[in-house]
Amino acid sequence: MALEIKIPAVGESITEVTIAKWLKKDGEAVKRDEVIAELESDKATFELPAEGDGTLKIRVAEGETIGIGTVIAEIGGDGAAAAAPAAEAPKAEAPKADPVSQGEENPKASDQAGYGGTPAGGAASGTPAAPAAAPAAGGSGETKEMKIPAVGESITEVTVAKWLKPDGAQVAQDEVIAELESDKATFELPSEAAGILRHVAKEGETIGIGAVIARIEGAGAGAPAAVPAAAPAQAAAAAPAAQAATSSSTTYASGVPSPAAGKILDEKGINAGGVQGTGRDGRITKEDALKAQPQPAAAPAAPAAKPAAAPAAQEAPAAGGSRNQRRERMSNLRKTVARRLVSVKNETAMLTTFNEVNMQPIMDLRNKFKDKFKEKKGVGLGFMSFFTKAVCVALQEWPAVNAQIDGTDIVYNDFCDVSIAVSAPKGLVVPVIRNAEQLSFDGIEKEIARLAGLARDNKLTIEQMTGGTFTITNGGVFGSMMSTPIINAPQSAILGMHNIVQRPIAENGQVVIRPMMYLALSYDHRIIDGRESVSFLVRVKELLEDPMRLLLGV
Repeated sequence: MALEIKIPAVGESITEVTIAKWLKKDGEAVKRDEVIAELESDKATFELPAEGDGTLKIRVAEGETIGIGTVIAEIGGDGAAAAAPAAEAPKAEAPKADPVSQGEENPKASDQAGYGGTPAGGAASGTPAAPAAAPAAGGSGETKEMKIPAVGESITEVTVAKWLKPDGAQVAQDEVIAELESDKATFELPSEAAGILRHVAKEGETIGIGAVIARIEGAGAGAPAAVPAAAPAQAAAAAPAAQAATSSSTTYASGVPSPAAGKILDEKGINAGGVQGTGRDGRITKEDALKAQPQPAAAPAAPAAKPAAAPAAQEAPAAGGSRNQRRERMSNLRKTVARRLVSVKNETAMLTTFNEVNMQPIMDLRNKFKDKFKEKKGVGLGFMSFFTKAVCVALQEWPAVNAQIDGTDIVYNDFCDVSIAVSAPKGLVVPVIRNAEQLSFDGIEKEIARLAGLARDNKLTIEQMTGGTFTITNGGVFGSMMSTPIINAPQSAILGMHNIVQRPIAENGQVVIRPMMYLALSYDHRIIDGRESVSFLVRVKELLEDPMRLLLGV
C-alpha cells in the first residue's frame, strides 16, 4: 500500500504553502527522513522529509499553492508499508532520524562520544548493526521534547538564530543551548533537562510557538552515562564498519548539499558536483560550501578553444566589470519593519513640518560644563538629553501630539514615554525611556546609554521596545541634512534630528555663521492639526535655543 505524503501544519496562521522545489524526481527511490521537497509560505521556507523508504510518486507540480493537509506525493514499496509501524516506535526511530536529518548541518557531532561511536551511529550509516543498536540508544532513559515557549502575545513564530550546543552534545539542566530570534527581540533557550541534545530544527529555520525544537535523550539522573557504556565492544566494531561502508559505497546523500550549503553554492555560482562533501554519507555541509572556491579557469576555456570562430565577439564581454549578484533572505526584524512602515503610510494621514535650530547656545553650555558634568554625574552630556527634555515640555503643552487613535477614540497620555531610535546590528530598534518628563539630564543620558548598549548586544526585550508615546530619531549622526521620518505606529508623531552644519544666518541685522540643525516633525493629520504641529515644533526650537528655560522650567 502506498504511503501518502501530506502537507503538515507549519504554523497557526498558515493555511497554504507553495511547492518551491522538488529535491527528488518522480519515480526516484527515496529513504526515510530524506528531504524530498522545499515548501514556501508567506512567512518562511520549510523542508519536507520522506516518511518512509520507497519510490516517490509526485502528485503536485512545482510552483503550485495548496492547502495544509493536501496529499502532494506517494511513496510506494516495502518501505512505505513499514513506515506506519516505525512511526509507532519512537525509541527506535529517534536514533535513525536524528543523525541523518541533523548531522548534515553539524558534521563534527559524529566524532563526539555517545554519537558516532555508539551503536546509534551504526544505525544511522545503514550498517547491519542497526536493529541491535536502536534499543540500546532508546533504552538509556526518557526522551524529553523541548518546545518553543510563548515569548509574547503578538509573537507566533521564531527563528533558530544559533545553536550554542552541537547535536549530540551532553547538556545540563538550565544550560543555554540556543538563541531564538523573533521579529522584535532575541531570546535564550535553556535546556529543560540533563542529557544528550538532539536538534530537531536547524539554524535559520523559522518555527511556530509550541513546535518541537529539540529532544533531550536520557533525561534524568544517571541516564547519559549509560549511552557510551552500553556496548563498548560493539561500538568499537561498528565505527570502522560504518566508515568502511561509507567509503566503499555511495549513498543517496553522497555529493548532495544540505539546504544551507546549496544556498551558499548557488550564491557563489559553484556546481555541487565539483565539491567534496565531508558530512555523513558524503553530504556537502555548510562548511564545505563556505570553503569551496569557484573555478575561473573554466570560463575562458570555451572561447579559447575557438579563437578563429569569432574573435571580436568573444573579446567584447571581457571588458565589462563584475556581474555577480547576492540574494539573502530577509530577517524577521526586517520583515516586520517593512510591513509596519508600509502600513503607516497607507493607514495614516502623515504630514511633515520643518524648522531650524541655532545650536550655538547648547554647544556653548556643553563646552563649559561637560567635563564637570561627567566628573560629577559619571556620564557624558550629549545633545539627546536636551532634545528629550525639550520634547517632554512641549508634549505636556500640546497633548494631542502625545496622543494616539484607538478605533473611534483618542487616547491622551499624561506621561511621556519617549522612544529613541537606535541602529542595532540586526536593524532599527526603538527602546523606550519611561516617564522621561520626570528624569534629569543625567538620568536621561544614563538611560540612553543603557538602552543603546542592550541594543548593540541584541539583548533588548519586547517590553523595553513597546508602549512609547513619542519617538525621536537622529539621522544627523549619519550625515543626513533633511528627511521626513515615518511615524512609529501607533504613535501619532515623530521628531527627526539632522546634521549640524555651519551656515550663514541673519542675526540682529548682521550675517553671522552659526551651527544650524534642521528639525522635522512628521505627524498624523487625523489627530494633530497644523496649528498644534507647528506650535509644538516652535516650542521645541525656543527651548533648544535658550536652554536655560529647560533648567528653570519656563
